[in-house]
Amino acid sequence: MGWKAAEKLIRHWKILRGDNVMIIRGKDKGETGTIKRVIRSQNRVIVEGKNLVKKHIKQGPGHEGGIFTVEAPLHASNVQVLDPVTGKPCKVGVKYLEDGTKVRVSRGIGASGSIIPRPEILKIRTTPRPTVAGPKDTPMDLVLEKTYDPKAGRGMPDL
Repeated sequence: MGWKAAEKLIRHWKILRGDNVMIIRGKDKGETGTIKRVIRSQNRVIVEGKNLVKKHIKQGPGHEGGIFTVEAPLHASNVQVLDPVTGKPCKVGVKYLEDGTKVRVSRGIGASGSIIPRPEILKIRTTPRPTVAGPKDTPMDLVLEKTYDPKAGRGMPDL
């Protein structure tokens, strides 16, 4: 779009792709939507179907030109994650459960304190893992070969 890289980057992102958010500032204030893309280098997010702008695209080889409506990025501070219980915007905190798993919880005034689930879209890989071993992959028999025996001292480097 023409945005410069942000001067102060957000270190610990609490907004993820696929989260349900409410826009709290701007021309679409009060509307809710789903995060389509997170642009970490600019501290911005793209919300599906919101913050629509007209973009003039010049005709070129292989594509037609014209005026198109596209979703412009919003600054991450202008959106808030929705509380799954109350449906109101809330701050996001991090909590560790008894078994040691890290979860996101809703925080703030009027928040329920419930766990905000991780979006399902993050579990889907954009490029599937290869099932066939490639030319640069190590064969399984070499991977499973035991090369170090601590009792016998076999496999220790000569220093």
